[in-house]
Amino acid sequence: MLNDHYSRHYYVSDSLDELETIEQELEAQDITYEQFHVLSSQDAEVSEHGHLHEVPSLFKRDIVRSTLKGATVGIILAPLSLFVVSLTDLTESVGWFPFVFLALVILWFCTWEGGFIGIQTPNKDFVRFESSLIKGKHIFFVDIASAQEEKLREVLKGHSKLAPMGDGEATSGMVIQAQHLWHRFWRVFP
Repeated sequence: MLNDHYSRHYYVSDSLDELETIEQELEAQDITYEQFHVLSSQDAEVSEHGHLHEVPSLFKRDIVRSTLKGATVGIILAPLSLFVVSLTDLTESVGWFPFVFLALVILWFCTWEGGFIGIQTPNKDFVRFESSLIKGKHIFFVDIASAQEEKLREVLKGHSKLAPMGDGEATSGMVIQAQHLWHRFWRVFP
């Protein structure tokens, strides 16, 4: 399943109890905990359902993507600033240390600014669900291997209140497998 193609399916539900039941049924079908998540604006209610695998707050915002974009800008600007300084005679009188320090500050600032912008921006993958979340609904999504699609369909047949909300780009199979191994490792050492 590591090299298998994964796809993401989104569903909407009014009931956290039903989502908890679905998660348990999926696990009984050997679909791992790391493959499904619940996105909700009602974090307190989700945490009361101990079995639900909620989307971490960090991933509800665009922090990771924006931080990487900021770092990319910093990686471009920092050497560019050193190149501009090398065209002048300043390094002969002052030395390189202040300009290398300035380049590192530029890199740090761009990365920080990207993260700061990301904190204020909803995750682009979840923007389309904002109206449902505002109405108090919960988004359930599953990253599923093509070999597991039939198992997912079988489980969802018994849950007519769960409405499909489209598909999206899934987490890679390697990442899902790494998360699964990580969680299994920590279950051994509580």
